[in-house]
Amino acid sequence: MDEKTVRAELLKLKAELMSLSEISEEARATVTLDQQSVGRLSRMDALQGQAMAQAAERQRRTHIQRIDSALQRLENGEYGYCAQCGEVIAEKRLKADPAAAFCINCAR
Repeated sequence: MDEKTVRAELLKLKAELMSLSEISEEARATVTLDQQSVGRLSRMDALQGQAMAQAAERQRRTHIQRIDSALQRLENGEYGYCAQCGEVIAEKRLKADPAAAFCINCAR
């Protein structure tokens, strides 16, 4: 795989995740109880929505960390090799998940 293309793809994915993180910031904010407001969502619905937004943010942060690790492996010349066994990671796997750190056998 072309190092320049991989780097561009990883940076693009990271930018998309960071953008989604910014967009969802309000949904993750503290839910306030407004007794004067009459709306369709109850406080419990709002809390559930907040919890789901926070869970999605944790997943985004984990994915961003994986991307940062892949960029570091790219810098070190270790990209494309399994972090556990050292074998080459299949190109199809890297195309499906450019941040993959393990071959299919070690990922199980």
